[in-house]
Amino acid sequence: GELAAMVVVDAVVRLLPGVLGSVASPLDDSHATGLLEYPQYTRPPVYRGWSVPEVLLSGNHAQIAKWRREQAILRTLERRPELLDKANLYSEERKFVDRSKETV
Repeated sequence: GELAAMVVVDAVVRLLPGVLGSVASPLDDSHATGLLEYPQYTRPPVYRGWSVPEVLLSGNHAQIAKWRREQAILRTLERRPELLDKANLYSEERKFVDRSKETV
């Protein structure tokens, strides 16, 4: 019962203004867009040989948004490809999926 209660509390509390820090935060959650969420990184930029992708350090918000969208598509393709059938993708993103299927 406790785990189920925590899940319900989390789901309800996330709807309260200010809980997530940004009104847009729940819009990027996994499945909110029909895709899994993109990878998350934090500081330092290099940790135990793992580096934060350069685009995330660039400050170019348009490129960061594009990278995040592509990563969400790739992660969905790798882990839950059936979700892509119903995902709301632009034609260029569909082409990206087709190209990426060859490498995944």
